[in-house]
Amino acid sequence: MNTIAESIESIMAPISAALSSFVFFAVPIGGQQVPLIVMWLAVGALFFTFYFRFINVRGFWLAIRHIRGDYKDDGAEGQISHFQALSTAVSGTVGVGNIGGVAVAITIGGAGAAFWIFLAGILSMSTKLIECTLGVKYRRVNPDGSVSGGPMFYLDAYFNERDKPRIGRILGASYAAALVIGCLGIGNMFQSNQAFAQMLTITGGESSVLADHGLLFGLALAGTVAFVIIGGIQSIARAAAVLVPFMAAIYIIGCLIVISMSWQHIPSAITTAAQSAFGLDAMGGGALGAMIIGFQRALFSNEAGLGSASIAHSAVKTKDPASEGLVALLEPFIDTVVVCSLSSLVILTTAVPNGLMGGELAGIELTSAAFAFHLPWSPYLIAVAAILFAFSSALAWSYYGLTAWHYLVGVGKKRTIIFQTVFCAFLVLGCILELKAVLDFSDAMVFLISVPNLIALYLFAPSVKREVESYMRSIQG
Repeated sequence: MNTIAESIESIMAPISAALSSFVFFAVPIGGQQVPLIVMWLAVGALFFTFYFRFINVRGFWLAIRHIRGDYKDDGAEGQISHFQALSTAVSGTVGVGNIGGVAVAITIGGAGAAFWIFLAGILSMSTKLIECTLGVKYRRVNPDGSVSGGPMFYLDAYFNERDKPRIGRILGASYAAALVIGCLGIGNMFQSNQAFAQMLTITGGESSVLADHGLLFGLALAGTVAFVIIGGIQSIARAAAVLVPFMAAIYIIGCLIVISMSWQHIPSAITTAAQSAFGLDAMGGGALGAMIIGFQRALFSNEAGLGSASIAHSAVKTKDPASEGLVALLEPFIDTVVVCSLSSLVILTTAVPNGLMGGELAGIELTSAAFAFHLPWSPYLIAVAAILFAFSSALAWSYYGLTAWHYLVGVGKKRTIIFQTVFCAFLVLGCILELKAVLDFSDAMVFLISVPNLIALYLFAPSVKREVESYMRSIQG
């Protein structure tokens, strides 16, 4: 197995390095290296928030009413409910990064990063609204009754409507190809790798009985994922509707318990985060550094601007695309504003004042140590949450990849089985191989898709704004 891993790494490493340097190219600003991809996504989130007149605030209550079923239309085209669509999309964004990535952001960018994570989550809600509205508006109903939607379809449609179908097809195919490749890393091997790592942690680390049995763990995980995804989006949505609230509740309750046990540090944590965010506190790398790291963590977590979530939202049962755009507002709110912010408070109220930072602990290990400071048994809680997050992310990304695959090769049972088999095989590989080059490559491919997607969002912004405002007037009387 090691020989296979080394061979793949030797092939992929130079390609990965070249692609990553292009996608994550940074420019020096104020003494900080600012990745252009982060600026691209952040500027988009800020623009759409103002352009849609703070729809993230105005539409919040309507979003709640939609997921509780106030406006459901069982006779409309689609396969899943508003709540199931939201759960599926959230399952793809709430992952290990919500636990460990936040700790890394604060370690590098200081307490101010927590403030910018929160703000970026608020702004990202507007980006999600426009891309998910488009996902539903330009979705296609396949001969077998299934629904396909996403950026490849609205990119295709925009240029097709302007008598330039070839451009639309090329852009759509490029997006789909990058997503198929990317889903095998970010939503697949990375997830299974982290799930296995956490299982080792709670069963003894290097001395664990599972230490040399990554293949068996991978097969078990792949089999469980296959059992769910074989039923398509309806099966994935049903699983997500149960799994997402459960796993989120486990982690959120755990965070609240730890934060409450360090309640005396809450005021100073909030004050320090605010001061550090604007360079008024010595902790961290300054205001700009905190802003860059905070926005990067938030945007990489909630995936606003990538367009991937619109694939899940497009399967909703509705006749009004704007209705699902409103529901999508809740996705960054749950993923970033709630879950990431709670992770930040755990670090700032427990890890920082008790001297847990500054050593070798980083990422999920630091978050776990903060939990364990008050609750010695909590590493098991963190491990369970991490495994559930990884599993749910794999479910969502299997659907994203399959939809992109169908766009490229067409819909059919054999074509579906081919993709699902490959996807599950890569889950196994993630548990037994150290494929950093391949994972870096897939990450770069995923973020590369934000370039054409965000261009499409700018182009469609006027028509989406009219549609959203018209829909809100119609249901508000």
